[in-house]
Amino acid sequence: MAGTLQVLLKGAAAGGVATLPMSGVMLAAGRAGLMGRQPPEAITDAALDAVGVEHPSDAVEKSAAAASHLAFGVAMGAAFALIEHRFRPRPSPVVDGIVFGLAVWAVSYKGWVPALGIMPPPEDDRPGRPQSMIAAHVVYGAALGALLRER
Repeated sequence: MAGTLQVLLKGAAAGGVATLPMSGVMLAAGRAGLMGRQPPEAITDAALDAVGVEHPSDAVEKSAAAASHLAFGVAMGAAFALIEHRFRPRPSPVVDGIVFGLAVWAVSYKGWVPALGIMPPPEDDRPGRPQSMIAAHVVYGAALGALLRER
């Protein structure tokens, strides 16, 4: 049990750290005019609406979006670490991380996000945002794998 808890905690920490360069890619894409509204803001706004919080201030919405994006990165990092731990030895955790990051993108942006009506699926989204989000998830996965390379 202690071993699994250590794996989860290390993965959670790595997921939190890996969310930072991912967010950098997303912010750069936003500054380049490729994003429109950032997906974490749209998702957080939908979640706040679902629990009855309507029209929070911009500061509250941006803070909640940043916190929820970081929390999701932490949770996905823990999940990835557990998967890697169960199926080791793996020759390339960085490649595994990239594949995992792309899977998170696909399940989210081709799956539950459009299914809940939060954002359109990538093929119907604004030009540049899907590609930017794919790049951000590749960066997340690569960073996650690199951080967990040493077990």
